[in-house]
Amino acid sequence: MNAAPQPPTLRPYQLQLIKDLYDTLGRGHKRVAVIAGTGAGKTVIAGQICAHAEARGCRLLFLVHLDVLVGQTYDKMKAFGLKCGFIKAGWEEDPSAPIQIASVQTMAKRNWWRKWHADVVLYDEAHTTVFSRVGQQLIYQTHKDAVHLALTATPYRLGRDQLGDHMQTLVASPVPSELQKMGFLAPMKYYGMPEETQVDLDGVRTVAGDFDERDLKIACDRPELVERIVDEWLRLVPDKRTIAFCVDVEHARHVAQAFNDAGIPAATVDGETPIKERKKLYDGLRDGEITVLTSCNVISIGFDEPSVEAGLLLRPTQSQALHFQQIGRVMRISPQTGKLYGTILDQAGNLRRLGFPEDIKGYHLPTRSEPESGEGKVPTKQCPCCGRIVWIFVMICPDCDHQWGNDAPLPMDDLEEVLSEEQLLMMQEQEMMRGFHDLRKRHYEAGESPAWTTRKFFESFGCLPKDVWCLGSIFGKQPSVEDKYAYKDYLMAIAQRQGKSISWVISEYQKEFGASRWEEIFLERRA
Repeated sequence: MNAAPQPPTLRPYQLQLIKDLYDTLGRGHKRVAVIAGTGAGKTVIAGQICAHAEARGCRLLFLVHLDVLVGQTYDKMKAFGLKCGFIKAGWEEDPSAPIQIASVQTMAKRNWWRKWHADVVLYDEAHTTVFSRVGQQLIYQTHKDAVHLALTATPYRLGRDQLGDHMQTLVASPVPSELQKMGFLAPMKYYGMPEETQVDLDGVRTVAGDFDERDLKIACDRPELVERIVDEWLRLVPDKRTIAFCVDVEHARHVAQAFNDAGIPAATVDGETPIKERKKLYDGLRDGEITVLTSCNVISIGFDEPSVEAGLLLRPTQSQALHFQQIGRVMRISPQTGKLYGTILDQAGNLRRLGFPEDIKGYHLPTRSEPESGEGKVPTKQCPCCGRIVWIFVMICPDCDHQWGNDAPLPMDDLEEVLSEEQLLMMQEQEMMRGFHDLRKRHYEAGESPAWTTRKFFESFGCLPKDVWCLGSIFGKQPSVEDKYAYKDYLMAIAQRQGKSISWVISEYQKEFGASRWEEIFLERRA
């Protein structure tokens, strides 16, 4: 006899979100948006809600808008030991099942669900399903007395009609930056392309709130741009599992072909790819048989492969929802594969236009009168040396140590309006670290002691510098052997003048160059 399935163990914030939802329902709300960003475990949260509902004798209708999501949703329901019926072509109908997983496309062609009693209606990818014809009928006609739960990674969408026009309130998971601190999302690195290989949007029209796809095709699917994608990938993320978001199927195939021509295994998945073939491609990416998987409007939603380490943004968009969903596919953690962080290469200019997921300070329900406004987006800039995109207040590139000038990019009052308290502290620390580096270089060139640098820093900032700020502060990240010998001689001269021990010399040397291989400089004679 088979043992009963072991339900997934929910994370603390997922349990808290469900508690917040039940508290909200207890206050009389019947239409609630449930916001859980990409990687926060939205489907697991939904599965637990369904399990609780079934245990209380409730009947539940679970709407999805893509065929591939039916199977993914059912897998999660099975993990909770739940019996399901289906309203989906090719899947067995069972109106007696307490949970019905339903495709909105199939529902439009069948009618029995209209009289099927549901106590709860869940809308997966609610920024799409709620606004479908079937979704609107459920809310306002056939099931208006049910509890309606709108599950989505983001409450924002293009167009006039907004989620807050149909839901009364929301509950939400922690924002991405908080989930990163908790260790449930990967840290991220963002890069742009050189200006001459960025997509030129001059002449690209806007239709229904986003860039016209036909115009984008002309602007993006150009050989010189496609070739540069491969070059930048080889420079920044060689051999990393990668997904690419393209304008259309032909563009996706051209990108995949360019990688294959460079000897990098690549493939394309599109809306016409059968589900079994999609699974094979996804498994190939996971297992390393494929390194780059390109797509158009397929892996933005419903794709779940945590081991992916890099994403290529090749389709310009004005949709913040789509933008964050795409980045979110790379933010999942994967301890099993040794993934340390995710990397985004942006040829489309979406990062500069729409910001980072880490910019999100909280969620609200947009309405027609108060739609998505882009408020909270922290201005960014691109390093002219390595292409890293950072917040505008960062003064030293974390990749190559490039230092920006002293001109403030925005008045402080303007920055305070868009930065969180943590980002303001980071900005202040960046300014102090840059000041410390300047002092270290000047005092080294003048032969002054490191202790003199610490004293002058304290006089300027009212606090002591952190030891970690010393690393590479004078000679950068790639010092030469001659730099190391010169710094050793500088420290030895100060030690002799001030009566310092050799231990002090070695300690100061390690602050600048790190702890590794110092013996080569101190124990070997210079040739």
